[in-house]
Amino acid sequence: MFRQAFDFGPVFSRMKVHLPLATLLIFTSAASGVQSTTSLPAGTVIYLRLTTPASSKTSKNHDAVKATVARDVTTSTEVVIPVGAVVSGRIEKLVKGPTPDERDQLQLSFTELELPDKSSVKLEGHVSAVENGRETLEAGTIQGVLESEVPLTQVNRGLGKLAESNPDLGGALAKIAEKNLGTVDTSITLPAGTDLLFALDKPLVLSRFFPPVVPGTLPTGLTTAVATLLANAPQRASSKDGKPGDPLNLVVIGSAGQIQQAFQQAGWSAAEKKTSTSVFDTVRAVMDSQGYGKAPVSELYVFGRAEDLVFEKMFNTFNKRHHLRLWRTEVRTPDGREIWLGAATHDIGLEPTNTGSISHAIDPNLDDERSRVGADLAVGGSVAAEKLVTRPNPLSQGFTATGGKWHTDGELLAIVLK
Repeated sequence: MFRQAFDFGPVFSRMKVHLPLATLLIFTSAASGVQSTTSLPAGTVIYLRLTTPASSKTSKNHDAVKATVARDVTTSTEVVIPVGAVVSGRIEKLVKGPTPDERDQLQLSFTELELPDKSSVKLEGHVSAVENGRETLEAGTIQGVLESEVPLTQVNRGLGKLAESNPDLGGALAKIAEKNLGTVDTSITLPAGTDLLFALDKPLVLSRFFPPVVPGTLPTGLTTAVATLLANAPQRASSKDGKPGDPLNLVVIGSAGQIQQAFQQAGWSAAEKKTSTSVFDTVRAVMDSQGYGKAPVSELYVFGRAEDLVFEKMFNTFNKRHHLRLWRTEVRTPDGREIWLGAATHDIGLEPTNTGSISHAIDPNLDDERSRVGADLAVGGSVAAEKLVTRPNPLSQGFTATGGKWHTDGELLAIVLK
């Protein structure tokens, strides 16, 4: 895939988390409908979104914390934990690093799951990741960054040495740096809306199925229109000079206004154009080890033109982000709605290129990012229906422009907006 290079020298069907085939299903008849006993195995990942903030700076040990389920958890056919289910617990451990060489630590313990039917079950598991976070995890405890790991620290140290030999110049430059680049903050700050991954430590027994957050079928007319589009659509975007870019893995049905509103409601931001201001903000985000949710992206081309819309979702580091590009097509639905092709990938770090600049590395599992887009839009309440669709000669694997591998089942997620 062609990635933007920075040279600082000048569902898943119906948004499902699929479980192993070993999942046990036992059906019994009940007056209220069909019930089930389902055992989710240890290791199952549940995607959560915090509804209460947590911070190593302002929170206290044993403060209550809550989150909601951000993706339907399913068996191969049924939803067993729906979007919106509530998990609750407390801050089990909070340590403020007493010196710059010691990390802040924050452990969130979620112990109860409340389902939409008001039933509740006990949870045993641990937070396994802060999505797109600069923090790391050790034995379920979130580990903050050290001052020495923030690039701005090295700048400040250099200015400090300069001030020793030239106090006036060093002091003036330090003030300019603080004003424009900010100050180093290594605290763990997880505001409401932070995405977490929670892994079960022991099997979780559930007793009911729930409807999916959105329907998993498309009307016949839309199915035909999408098939017509995919019959002749390119498989990948490309750079301006024709290098292979991101595989196309999304189909979105709706107007530009509906798309912009949907992503805004889902917590995504429209990327800014590349200007001197946006480039400086990018540099500042890298220096401060902070996020920049509107960072510009490189142009990729489909149908001989650059993308029409770009959206991204970032947290507290520039190194990691969800992002996608959309191209308007000439195909319309029977009722005249626009159909867009999209390419979504997940940046998970930075890597050097063969030209000496820095580029984003991507998660090789393209299908998981496809699922992320569908889940976020559905949680935002903007999706009328969605379904995985196939295309002729689907892709299965390949390499990015910088040599990284990627793989996919070759399907595209068709999303119909309200």
